[in-house]
Amino acid sequence: MSKAFVFPGQGAQSIGMGKALADAYPAAKAVFGEVDEALGEKLSALIWEGEQDTLTLTQNAQPALMATSLAAMRALEAEGVAITDASFVAGHSLGEYSALAATGALSIADTARLLRTRGTAMQEAVPVGVGAMAALLGLDFETAQEVASEAAQGDVCQAANDNDPSQVVVSGHLGAVERALVIAKEKGAKRAVLLPVSAPFHCALMEPAARVMADALGAVEINTPAVPVVANVRADAVSDPAAIRT
Repeated sequence: MSKAFVFPGQGAQSIGMGKALADAYPAAKAVFGEVDEALGEKLSALIWEGEQDTLTLTQNAQPALMATSLAAMRALEAEGVAITDASFVAGHSLGEYSALAATGALSIADTARLLRTRGTAMQEAVPVGVGAMAALLGLDFETAQEVASEAAQGDVCQAANDNDPSQVVVSGHLGAVERALVIAKEKGAKRAVLLPVSAPFHCALMEPAARVMADALGAVEINTPAVPVVANVRADAVSDPAAIRT
């Protein structure tokens, strides 16, 4: 039976995450120390003792979730479970960066700095409170596209994440996303809920951040991963560093 490791994206953050791992496993604790050093700040203190609203800010949540994910991986390794036990790895949005770090394609320090850059660029692209994302449960992708188009009304609202055959996330301006919640329920969605994120990711409003990341990724070393990484944008396994960078 094949195995895979999948790393989480934003929305999974919570105060205290990873603390038990760091207390129990020296290798897990070392990950948080490495991320703190790379960023030049005690991100671990925010993760373990800070305020949820501050942790949720995308420039904090992204490196924080990566640090916790890699700490979990180090704990697994200490228990005899290696990344190379998997046939594939993947990650949801920023989780793809965690997957790349776990497989050695990126160093943890470079990943932390990339995610700080990514999070800051994404937040600067759209100020807090201007954009939103919502999960639509019980609708297929085509129906979610119809919902987003109807909700836009001159704003941006797009079907952004095709998560599974009955869960799609829409992203865009706050007012448009709120309209999408109502329209989705009218079209038969079982649930339609706003997500705990601070910016509207994976939609046209993120184009300025994409340009920033193209430059940032061009400046780091990317190695061949120990395990193929299934990329979000392609839904296909990649191992070539040039393909990963793209």
